[in-house]
Amino acid sequence: MLVLFETAAGYAIFKVLNEKKLQEVDSLWKEFETPEKANKIVKLKHFEKFQDTTEALAASTALVEGKLSKNLKKVLKKIAAKEAHEQLAVADAKLGGVIKDKLNLSCIHSPTITELMRGIRSQIEGLITGLPSREMAAMCLGLAHSLSRYKLKFSADKVDTMIVQAISLLDDLDKELNNYIMRCREWYGWHFPELGKIITDNLTYCKCLRKVGDRQNFAASDLSEILSEEVEAEVKAAAEISMGTEVSEEDINNILHLCNQVIEISEYRNQLYEYLQNRMMAIAPNVTVMVGELVGARLISHAGSLLNLAKHAASTVQILGAEKALFRALKTRRDTPKYGLIYHASLVGQSTPKNKGKISRMLAAKTALAIRYDAFGEDSSAEMGIENRAKLEARLRHLEERGIRKISGTGKALAKTEKYLHKSEIKTYDPSGDSTLPTLSKKRKFQEASEEQDDEPKVEVKAKKAKIVEVKEEEEEVEIDSAKKKKKKDKKEKKKKIKEETPSEEEPSTSIVIESQKKRRKRKKRKKLWTCDVEQLKGFDNLNRFSFQFSLAHAIDGL
Repeated sequence: MLVLFETAAGYAIFKVLNEKKLQEVDSLWKEFETPEKANKIVKLKHFEKFQDTTEALAASTALVEGKLSKNLKKVLKKIAAKEAHEQLAVADAKLGGVIKDKLNLSCIHSPTITELMRGIRSQIEGLITGLPSREMAAMCLGLAHSLSRYKLKFSADKVDTMIVQAISLLDDLDKELNNYIMRCREWYGWHFPELGKIITDNLTYCKCLRKVGDRQNFAASDLSEILSEEVEAEVKAAAEISMGTEVSEEDINNILHLCNQVIEISEYRNQLYEYLQNRMMAIAPNVTVMVGELVGARLISHAGSLLNLAKHAASTVQILGAEKALFRALKTRRDTPKYGLIYHASLVGQSTPKNKGKISRMLAAKTALAIRYDAFGEDSSAEMGIENRAKLEARLRHLEERGIRKISGTGKALAKTEKYLHKSEIKTYDPSGDSTLPTLSKKRKFQEASEEQDDEPKVEVKAKKAKIVEVKEEEEEVEIDSAKKKKKKDKKEKKKKIKEETPSEEEPSTSIVIESQKKRRKRKKRKKLWTCDVEQLKGFDNLNRFSFQFSLAHAIDGL
């Protein structure tokens, strides 16, 4: 039996010397404890060494995919010519099937072969002569790196270092441009202060200065290429009546030199932005579609690389860039931030303040998937990003509409019926808002209307609430009377004097009713006084109100 063993240095073919010992699978590892014992089981017959790392990578990728490489095919053909009757033991059953189809060699794969391969791997240095251990370790390391790059589809176009440098430079240019333009406006503002208010765009402002220079030249210069006709006329009119101070030619030359610097840096910034857009679409197209090239580049720069960013969870991507706020919130036990760099994405900006947290969380989840797809995926299309962005936009519309629809039931009914009614756009004038007199309350109006009527209905109207109280009191009294009657009946049965005691028992109940009626009349009188007096107090000033309250208190005490 022959054994095909693959190493980082090349292909090795061993001859099995004692096949009987292979039958004992459990004790086979004991035969490979030392190199001397291993040489008694297997013996090296042929070793095909790789020329370089590229050849080793090609052979290993072919083995991973279950294919037959050219070098392996040549080696097996030599063996097939000499010993075609021998069986070939292989570690991969799929590879064994390919060898059998193409070279007509019988291949074996079983648990015994797996244990045999493990034993050969443990004593590979003693079985293969002429191969130092250092060289073998270096070959293994180089092949491992090459194979991992191949699996990740690593290429020069996927280098994200350029993106990190480009976005950092872009931020620096923005800061410098801002400082230069502020200095230019302030410097030239001493000579022509009105120009800064008329021309708000910074680049246009610098171009006008470079073309004209001194404010006295505005009248004779043509600025139609830079400004519109209206703005040009306004600038020329302001130049004639400007309140600025006179400056020398040397000052103007220095200001113009600064304007040239601003224009050149602005042009280079636009060029750098286009370069960043192209690189982001090449390296991370799905991330670019989800959050934009600037936010995506800042996320990659903050994490260090695209691979490092792919290792972060969606919750980390959501608050990436807000580390200070996060740790401050954890320290003070307050609410943690809902978003970091992802806040500047267009989807978060479109949402209302109430829904920004939800949208940022959903966007971070989809962005994390897009980052991993761009970092580890073989395809470089942006279809997944476009699909996920459409889902997020639909979800955002749903959230916004749900907030609008949250109204009361009557409001819903009105909203449904109003679309079928024709409303005139002409608004009528409401004269009720012109009056400065204090309006009467409903209670006062009701009282004035009731005074015109007879006294009896007036008492009935105002005593509605009192009647309800009286009914409740009567019910309670009836319950008390019924309980007393039951007790009295029990006593009557015991004493057997029902006829004599019944009239005497009913007398106290009538007296209780008479007393309760007197109390009700007093309450009615007090309520009448309080209701009318409270309404009258509204029309008095402070002094009259105090005297009225004093007399009212005496009247109530008299009752």
